[in-house]
Order: sequence, then C-alpha cells, then structure tokens
Amino acid sequence: MQKMINRRTFSAGLAALATLSGLHARAQGALPKEVRIGFQKGSAILVLAKKQQVIEARLKALGVASVKWIEFQFGPPLLEALGAGAVDLGSVGDTPPIFAQAGGANLVYAAASPSSHSAVLVPRNSPIHSLTDLRGKKVAFGRGSSAHNVTVRALALAGLKFDDIVPTYLSPADATAAFNGGNIDAWVVWDPYYAIAVERYGARVIADTSDRRLASSSYYIASRSFATQYPAALSAALEEIGKTTVWAGHNRAELAALAAEATGIDVKSWTTAFARAEFSLGPVTESHITQQQQLADTFHALGIIPRKIQVKDIVWRVPAP
Repeated sequence: MQKMINRRTFSAGLAALATLSGLHARAQGALPKEVRIGFQKGSAILVLAKKQQVIEARLKALGVASVKWIEFQFGPPLLEALGAGAVDLGSVGDTPPIFAQAGGANLVYAAASPSSHSAVLVPRNSPIHSLTDLRGKKVAFGRGSSAHNVTVRALALAGLKFDDIVPTYLSPADATAAFNGGNIDAWVVWDPYYAIAVERYGARVIADTSDRRLASSSYYIASRSFATQYPAALSAALEEIGKTTVWAGHNRAELAALAAEATGIDVKSWTTAFARAEFSLGPVTESHITQQQQLADTFHALGIIPRKIQVKDIVWRVPAP
C-alpha cells in the first residue's frame, strides 16, 4: 500500500511541478538582489531545500545574489514578518493567512500543499476520552495557527462551541512544558510535535486529521510587493520547492534522516510524521479558495477575526507575458 501511495503522490507531484514550470516560463520582470525565506523547523521541505541549497543555485543562475533564511517557531510570527516586508516567502498552515488578511497584511497565496497531520492530545492518564469531554477544559494551541482551526472544527464535530472550552494560547515550546507539567487538559498541535508528544511524552490521541473532516491544506505565502515586483524569482523558488517536494515523497526515510540532522528532532519522530504525510505542491485552486473562505467565514461568525474577508482577493497569479 505504501508503495502505491508513493507512486500516486510522486505522479501527482510531477504533474504539479509541470504546472509550476509552465508558470515560471511565462514569468516576467526584474530580479531582486536577495530573496528572504521564512521557515519553521517543522517545515521539512524548506529545511531540506535550505540544507541542499537548491533555491540558492537556481536563483543565482538567474542573477539573484543571495538567499537569506529566517527561522520562526510557528506560522503567525512568520506572517507578521511577511506582512511587514521583512520576509519574501514562507510556508504556513491554513489559519495564519486568514488572520493576516483580516489584519490587512500585504501578502498573497502563492502555492498550496497538503497540511502535515495534527492531533488533539491528552495526557496518558487523562479522564478525557472523547472530544465531548473537552467541555470546560483548558485546551492549548497556537493562536492563529493551523491548530486553531483544528480545534474549532474538532469541537464542532462533538457538538461543542468554542466558548465551551478554556482556550489557552501557547507556542509549541510553551505548550510542551504546560502539557508535561499538568497545567493544561489538552493540546492541539501538528507534526512533528504531534509525533514527539506521543512517542516521548506518552500523549494519547482523541482525534486527528486522518479524519478528513479535520484535514486541510498548507500554503506558500509571499509578500504581495515581492510577488508583484519579482514574479520570475518567486516562480523559480516555487519550482525548486516543487522538485524538493516530489523527491521527499519518494524518499521518506532519507528525508527523515536529513530533517533530524537539520533540526535536532529525533529520526523516529520524523519517520512517524512522514509516514502519514502527503507530499505534493501546486497552484492555489478554486477548491483551496473555497476551503479557506469557509474557514474565514467561520472565524468571523465566531468573532475570532474582526471583519469579513474575501480569500480570492489575495491569490497570486503569474502575470501574462
């Protein structure tokens, strides 16, 4: 079964890559002196691309002098930097772009890929055994992160409202300490933190994104000014990320070893995370836009974001030659 999945994702990756290559061939415009890429340790594709310097090689051939890599712990701070023009391109989950657009950030969706898996976790000996049991409990997740969306959707599956829990906004590092210290009742987080929590701390899963009702996509987000001024550089960077993504889906064991070396997170956790991951990259489709719009509308109805937004307004398309 795994080989069949690999062949299917590999073929899908090649098809998406062909699309990105076509976009690059049509891209026009000047080139920047430097491209600044924001990444997270959990973003294994960008960690791998950084290590192998494939984007540097491609952009240097075009005439871009350097690539600067800037590390962030999770999505919202990365998008703050993108919105402020301090970063040109980065990868985040589905929720950070919603918060950023609602806040007026100057950014665009540039490409899409399946999200890493996330889970709702509780301590091994917790009396919580189902999502319904979360009523009145302290649930930790990163505000504005992809885990925020998983939390809202998981509660809805259980017939609960957001105000039925006590939301506790914590970064992965802070949530790890709170979880192990017994200061929160549940923790919603993505891989590889999900894998680490289960394997190292004995966390128990009460729901995860293998349930397609909770699954979503991740996105490569670019500064709008960068995408507008330098479409050729952006397209070339995305094409190299696409190649890396295709390779990753076909070489999961090697990817786990490289990710462990680059991040300090053990190979076992990365292997577990990649075994359940999907690897593909392509343009943002109408399906993605619909999914993101539904998320934005839900968050607005819950009062989580202050105003209605139209996701389609910030989807980047390569200018016609």
